[in-house]
Amino acid sequence: MLRPLLNIVRLLRLARTLARHDALFLLERLEVAEVVVIAARLLSRRREEGRPGQRLARALNEAGPSFIKLGQALSTRSDLLGEEMAGDLSELQDRLPPFGGLEARAAIKEEFGAECEALFSRFDDKPIAAASIAQVHFAVTADGREVAVKVLRPGVEEAFARDIDLFMWLAELIEARPQWRRLKPVESIKTLAESVAMEMDLRFEASAAEELAENFSGDETFNVPKVDWARTGRRVLTTQRVTGLPLDDRQAIVGAGHDPLEVLAKASGAFFKQVFRDGFFHADLHAGNLFVDDDGNIAAVDFGIMGRIDKPTRFMLAEMLLAFLNRDYRRAAEIHFEAGLVPRHRSVDSFTQACRSIGEPIMDKPQNEISFARLLGQLFQITETFEMEAQPQLLLLQKTMLVSEGTGRRLAPEANMWLLARPLIEDWVGENLGPDARLRDGAIEMASFMKRLPKTLENLEKGAAMLAEGGVRLHPGTIRDLQASSARRVSMPSWLAAVLALALIVALIL
Repeated sequence: MLRPLLNIVRLLRLARTLARHDALFLLERLEVAEVVVIAARLLSRRREEGRPGQRLARALNEAGPSFIKLGQALSTRSDLLGEEMAGDLSELQDRLPPFGGLEARAAIKEEFGAECEALFSRFDDKPIAAASIAQVHFAVTADGREVAVKVLRPGVEEAFARDIDLFMWLAELIEARPQWRRLKPVESIKTLAESVAMEMDLRFEASAAEELAENFSGDETFNVPKVDWARTGRRVLTTQRVTGLPLDDRQAIVGAGHDPLEVLAKASGAFFKQVFRDGFFHADLHAGNLFVDDDGNIAAVDFGIMGRIDKPTRFMLAEMLLAFLNRDYRRAAEIHFEAGLVPRHRSVDSFTQACRSIGEPIMDKPQNEISFARLLGQLFQITETFEMEAQPQLLLLQKTMLVSEGTGRRLAPEANMWLLARPLIEDWVGENLGPDARLRDGAIEMASFMKRLPKTLENLEKGAAMLAEGGVRLHPGTIRDLQASSARRVSMPSWLAAVLALALIVALIL
């Protein structure tokens, strides 16, 4: 009883903030807490200039750190808000006034049990960046290494916990309505909550940085700063300091003697490798987090928001991307059906028509204006027509693509990052989905089965002996083995299942 009451009070505060910016349409569209919306509208009749998405972005920025994160998450939901509003929200900047240097030093002392001066020979009290969850200070270690020190905001965990509870309560109310269920609001908020929870334990960010660095080991075109684990904890992260030019500062990059097209090719190649090769990608690729070093290579910072995509989804995305690049809309539609994104009872022909209606206006533009983030966003918008369920694991990728495309256009307006990466995508699809790849995967599966076969036959022989003795009393270990065997058979090809059945018959006869 207390939770709904507290959340109604919090919702009223939010509604008043939205009303001040003429942005109550967000709650009105979701058709929740109508009484709260009416009360907020009566209390504030203020009108503001700008598009709805711009007004909503200003309101969420005023509401505080959690709502900035919510707005950034909503920027991926063009299926819910429409393309224009989602685009406006994607411009929402995660910037807040900094907290004091003394508070940062106190947080470092509390984390490590030592004064800041014992860990750093120099610590700049003025941060170089301040966001909703943390801020970053430059420092120098006792042994003379230049580092960047990220420190969480005081009290940020408690504030986010309160607001996430409000978001979850609203998502539960929304999902209770059949017309919104397919958009999976509860799952989306859970994803946001997990992402924020990981952002607020800086050891996870340190681990993500190391994993990304390992994935690019030996690749000089994309660099990740080293983590200083001795000066890293739950609320403090210390990494090697990165120097370079912001990726979108074309004039400075040209002035330094670098070819913007070559720099963009390196950036697009690195993004392709993260998404398709590794299934682990930096999901906050705005220009403030990407730099061009003296050698013209890319250096990244801020690994608090990372995305993961499993291999089947990567295969589906790569094939779909190539299908649209080749304007093969029939194949693009078939990929959706094969992946189970569209129910089987829907028409492939009708979905092909829908893909064409989305693809042609985008693919017909000059190559530098082709946006696959926009294409994905429009695919998400036709979910209701074709009973497609939302894909929360793809929403973060779509947002990342949108930001990356914008950064790429500022660097090299005449080029397109996806066309630069096209040869990489084609090679990867050929290596992983071509005839040779299928033969290789089949051989691996066969070798795995043959390795298990002696144990399986031994278990079958034991079972046959027990049956011959007139009763079956299975040892717990045998039960586990048989259950495991049964689970494996679910994914066996039919010819392997036939071999297993034949072995069972032979064991029973003998």
